[in-house]
Amino acid sequence: MILVDSSVWIDYFRGIGTWQADQLDGLLGNQPLAVGDLILTEVLQGFASAKDFNRARKLLNSLVLVEIGGQGVAIEAARNHRVLRALGVTVRKTIDTLIATRCIESGYTLLHADRDFEPFMQHLGLRCVPHPT
Repeated sequence: MILVDSSVWIDYFRGIGTWQADQLDGLLGNQPLAVGDLILTEVLQGFASAKDFNRARKLLNSLVLVEIGGQGVAIEAARNHRVLRALGVTVRKTIDTLIATRCIESGYTLLHADRDFEPFMQHLGLRCVPHPT
């Protein structure tokens, strides 16, 4: 299962042609995709018009919804944060730590456009959609 981060959804809905947004466009309707509950909030809160909000909500509601947090993930996310900090890596956003940890714990592959996930790939085994060659 591929979980799509808000960094990709935002580019997708804004029509920004990144390789990640293009990848998402190709995956929609062709492969099961997931959206995290916190990601859903991040994406939907950015729409100014009700029309755009409802269009995005309809699309996002058609995907598998994943609960990002919960007690187990929260504890593992704190452990992961501590491991990275001990390696000299500063994780800027708690939500990214939770998303990365949910993916690691559940075996999801992450599609993202956010450099903050790189240390989770390098040191903790986060699987991400690779850049197409």
